[in-house]
Amino acid sequence: MSQLDRYRAKRDPGRTPEPVPSDDPPLKRRGPSAKAGEQLSFVIQEHHARSLHWDFRLERDGVLVSWAVPKGLPMVRGVNHLAVHVEDHPLEYGHFSGTIPDHEYGAGTVAIWDHGSYECTEWNDKSVKVTLHGSRVEGRYGLFHTDGDNWMIHRVDASPVGFEPLPELVRPMLATASAELPQLDDEWAYEFKWDGVRTVVYVDGGRVRALSRTDRDTTASYPELRGLGEALGSLQVVLDGEIVALDEKGQPSFEALQPRMNTSEPGRVRRLAEAVPVTYMIFDLMHLDGNSALKIPYEERRGLLEGLALSGPHWATPPSWTGGGSAVAKAARDGGLEGIVAKRLDSTYRPGVRDPNWLKVKNFRTQSVVIGGWAPGQGHLEGDLGALLVGIPGTGGLYYAGRVGTGFDAAERAALRSGLGRLGRETSPFTRAVPRAETTAVRWVEPELVGEVRFSEWTRSGRLRQPAWRGLRADQRPEEVVVEP
Repeated sequence: MSQLDRYRAKRDPGRTPEPVPSDDPPLKRRGPSAKAGEQLSFVIQEHHARSLHWDFRLERDGVLVSWAVPKGLPMVRGVNHLAVHVEDHPLEYGHFSGTIPDHEYGAGTVAIWDHGSYECTEWNDKSVKVTLHGSRVEGRYGLFHTDGDNWMIHRVDASPVGFEPLPELVRPMLATASAELPQLDDEWAYEFKWDGVRTVVYVDGGRVRALSRTDRDTTASYPELRGLGEALGSLQVVLDGEIVALDEKGQPSFEALQPRMNTSEPGRVRRLAEAVPVTYMIFDLMHLDGNSALKIPYEERRGLLEGLALSGPHWATPPSWTGGGSAVAKAARDGGLEGIVAKRLDSTYRPGVRDPNWLKVKNFRTQSVVIGGWAPGQGHLEGDLGALLVGIPGTGGLYYAGRVGTGFDAAERAALRSGLGRLGRETSPFTRAVPRAETTAVRWVEPELVGEVRFSEWTRSGRLRQPAWRGLRADQRPEEVVVEP
């Protein structure tokens, strides 16, 4: 069997733009037996096929010996990535970039990611060791065989100077609530505040991982974000943003997002993704391709983010305006948005910190609350959940803030009752006694669930006036809840 028989058997030169030579080239002894110092070629191609991967090809014996590497070559020493051995390719393939048509083998786009020369120090059926000299990859790499066509590839040298690996966890920076816009308008940038769920997205080797504010992995809940990984390709990034769902008016709706936030079962996620699609509104960048952006001022981070041109069917980079805060606030009010966020142009990114260099100015009042109990419904709601008893954590414990009896639909009442039924306790979790008139038939629960209400004002006794339920906040912990001004 000749070297390129498998390659030719999978391709029709009349249907694909790939090079398909009619005959094998003369056999050349290349590789570890080559003359000392002889330069051999390598190429790495980014291949957007059915699943994104990188094709790693080394010249040897007149062909390109090839592996498909799903996550690309690792840049950190000792990290192993899967490399699947595939058919040898002709040397001409080292210059190929283009689109392989649908229904053809490897259908998708191919682009040259890196190319150069390499030296080989070992090559046998179990191990290959090379030193690469490319424009993007420089250093020693090793491949070792595991089973079948599966190999693993790892970097032998230390990471390139200045390279910082993608962090495992960057907690989102939080804004401080404010009733007024900043005074020094031209020192601030202004963004719309999106009525959704805060999400930090990590992209590595085209694969997406999404984490909530509480470090919960929500990747499975939002399959729409997979395309963002494809769009970023080989770039390693950590992004900050808000996942939103739109209502029938085309406006972000926290209520519409509720079923998506609290679902990870694959079948239900697929159905909901069709009925209630989401969009990831990206507004900050914490890491980019081996470099942390945490110490970079907001204005520069924003420039890097906009340079990525992230816009797709389920992700967007909404605008940011320098100065003109009152005009942005008016536009948010006129558009029915929750409010705006003001960010100092020179502010660095402080993970997990609620910082006055970021200010949120709301158009309507909302408040996160901790559920401490629930009361059964009456009349047509008999046997169902009627109202929630909620509170705000303080220095002495959980302080009662009132009852919430509106804003629920039937599905949410049922889901809340089911979830609260597992948290039952005998005594009130509130620090001070709840008025007797509000405790009739109340079922107390452990104060573990956080929700959000919309309300008109605080009373002098510290109660919410006219609160209406907006939904659970699975992205917040009880201890994070504070009184919003």
